Amino acid sequence: MELENIAKIDVKRELRSSIPEIVYARGKRKEHLVEVAREIVKKKGYVIVTKCNGEQLALLKKEFPESSFQLRTVEETGTIYVRRSDYEPVKTGGKVGILTGGTADIPIAEEAKLIAECMGCDVYVAYDVGVAGIHRVFKPLVEMVRNGVDVVVVVAGMEGALPSVVSGLVDLPVIGVPTSTGYGMGGVGVGALLTMLQSCSLGVAVVNIDNGVGAGAMAALIANRVAAFRGKRLEGGR
Repeated sequence: MELENIAKIDVKRELRSSIPEIVYARGKRKEHLVEVAREIVKKKGYVIVTKCNGEQLALLKKEFPESSFQLRTVEETGTIYVRRSDYEPVKTGGKVGILTGGTADIPIAEEAKLIAECMGCDVYVAYDVGVAGIHRVFKPLVEMVRNGVDVVVVVAGMEGALPSVVSGLVDLPVIGVPTSTGYGMGGVGVGALLTMLQSCSLGVAVVNIDNGVGAGAMAALIANRVAAFRGKRLEGGR
């Protein structure tokens, strides 16, 4: 079957929305996935694929060997970034901070980090700074503010309280990412999601459970927009 009958590759999506086309691997036939990824790399210079299973990741790594391509992977979330050696990403000047409640939340945070960096942002991270030891968040949060981050992504499971805490401490937009980490009824991330949605702090917006891709893209949109206006101000424009 011809590729055009399998997928309508949207290589100009980034020009319209500033977010690149990101390939969702789950449910795709392995030969279709590889063909789509190959075509996007050919036309754009890079591709991002998410939610791969182990077999799909292995096939993509075989198709794009590190001897010829630059690869970044988040194994736990099945995310892979493939870049041709002759493709140079553009830095935007946007700055994103990412925090996690615990170490179990790191894979989702790394997924968000990969997306934000692929969209041109500098990313500052601090992991395992959750509310069980709330003193741990103060120093990295101060450092992020000093580095001039434009937005903070907060990834947390269990009761998901960390985004509200962070939002109550800084004058920055906070993107809450609930993760499927916890016990009992809330263990699939529902408890964290409901807590974030019920945040008493008005600076918190929330993406879906384990949606590091969505959080990274939203954070980059905010940061890149801020960076663009920051650049105009430095140039003396309006």
